[in-house]
Amino acid sequence: MPNPLRSHINSGMNLLQVPMNMQVKIILVEDVPALIAKLNQYGLYQGDTLSVVRAAPLGGPLLIQVNGRELAIGRDVAAKIIVEIA
Repeated sequence: MPNPLRSHINSGMNLLQVPMNMQVKIILVEDVPALIAKLNQYGLYQGDTLSVVRAAPLGGPLLIQVNGRELAIGRDVAAKIIVEIA
């Protein structure tokens, strides 16, 4: 029987919708050149595998783990990062 969660995620979801500690791959960043450049400066690139480690309460940032390190990113940025199961 197919996993409905896997099907939903593979259809493309943003980083805010990812369950904690699930490995996902960045497939797309919404086409905002300044945002893409900023994420690249942080070491986040299309195709990278990451996981959400923690979500701060009250609309605070997400703590993600990527390439062996942790980064905090705002929810507005996370909403523009489209991912799929790695």
